[in-house]
Amino acid sequence: MERSLTKETPSLVGTTVKLQGWVENLRILSKVSFLDLRDRSGKVQCIAEFKLEDLTIESVVEIEGEVIKRPEKMVKEGSETGTVEIQIKSYKVLNKAAALPIPVAGDGYDINEESRLKYRYLDLRRDRLSKNLKLRSDFVRAVRESLYNQGFVEVETPMLTAPTKEGARDFIVPSRMQPGKFYALPQSPQQYKQLLMAAGVENYFQVARCVRDENLRADRGFEHTQIDVETSFRTQEEVRAVMEKMVKESIKAVKGNIKPGDFPVLTYKEVIEKFGDDKFDIRTEEEKEKGILAFAWVTRYPMFKKVDKEDIAEVRDGKSGWTFTHNPFSGTIAEHKEWHLKGEHLDEIEATQYDLVCNGFEMGSGSVRNHDPELLRATYKIMGYSPEETEASIGHMLKAFELGTPPHGGMALGIDRLVMLLAGEKSLKEVIPFPMTYSGNTSVMDAPIEAKPEQLKDLGIKVEK
Repeated sequence: MERSLTKETPSLVGTTVKLQGWVENLRILSKVSFLDLRDRSGKVQCIAEFKLEDLTIESVVEIEGEVIKRPEKMVKEGSETGTVEIQIKSYKVLNKAAALPIPVAGDGYDINEESRLKYRYLDLRRDRLSKNLKLRSDFVRAVRESLYNQGFVEVETPMLTAPTKEGARDFIVPSRMQPGKFYALPQSPQQYKQLLMAAGVENYFQVARCVRDENLRADRGFEHTQIDVETSFRTQEEVRAVMEKMVKESIKAVKGNIKPGDFPVLTYKEVIEKFGDDKFDIRTEEEKEKGILAFAWVTRYPMFKKVDKEDIAEVRDGKSGWTFTHNPFSGTIAEHKEWHLKGEHLDEIEATQYDLVCNGFEMGSGSVRNHDPELLRATYKIMGYSPEETEASIGHMLKAFELGTPPHGGMALGIDRLVMLLAGEKSLKEVIPFPMTYSGNTSVMDAPIEAKPEQLKDLGIKVEK
């Protein structure tokens, strides 16, 4: 007999079915036993006219039984499978569960984070998190469909790459084959996606995993997933239109509550004067109560800023005391290109940069890129790099820009934050399958750990404490 899912049982009244799943609830009386069986599609009540004494909560079982229609007075309102119950004929214990270290019933908010992440595979069984993972999957699927329909091609880029200047520390990976040398894990696919524009791909996207060694908080982790987009021969307004269409279609697909109409466009100067921050919330109090998602664009960002001496990554990137506000590959508005080339009026130069914000969070960032090699050299000169240092860092990009790279622009949109808002959660951890703790420890598995002596020997590395 083939397995049926619990959600199918209302249409199978009068037939015998085989169900497989977890024992969510169990009541054993003198002559009858009741259990709620849960699988990926939902749950259904099962009744046995004998004792199920070898079962425990969260045991995995296989049940064969007849689907019976329940009396109307016993039907739970709003329950898809509450109209039926399963009269158990036989069952098998596929895996008996020991006493659980954490409960899987309820929303789990009252359980301490350490326990939830240590037993994350149990935590994920709860209905709230199961729905969050499904929401995330449905949203990413809708994103892909929107971009495919707009003529984009999904392309993967390397995870082992060279260090890049993107505003955070790199995670580095030692090379066994070339002792003393290191790869960097990508902070984003920035350079590769621009090289794909040089390759003539024109419309690229990727659901990209990115890694940044920066301080952890509720809306930021070491790892994140972004919808990474780059496109050639389009203006800033056209790139934003692609992303806005994708966001609207994807949120609609998962029945998200989005504010109707076009996303308003504000300049950086306007939002700082009005809100005091470029991560702002344009909703009314009534819209906040309804959980509406309200998006807005921010444009005309400064290209450069003074280095924050408390930020080690900025200090390293901006050796002159000046660094980029978003990305060294951002373009400059036409009227400020002369200043850029001459290194003048640094605090006034505006970039072809745009951010997308929602409900007080930065959802994504992008720009029309600088594909002029002389302007890119000027950016690095302003940050304090010699011609030789610039060549060593981005010589491959400069060469590509000298060999027929078209004008291009793009954006990266954070999946984790957007799904967090869609799910009505307050922490990224609630929409990520296996998040890290705030101290940087992994879920379930014990990492980071010390490397074994033979591993260090293979890599030519010594650890000094």
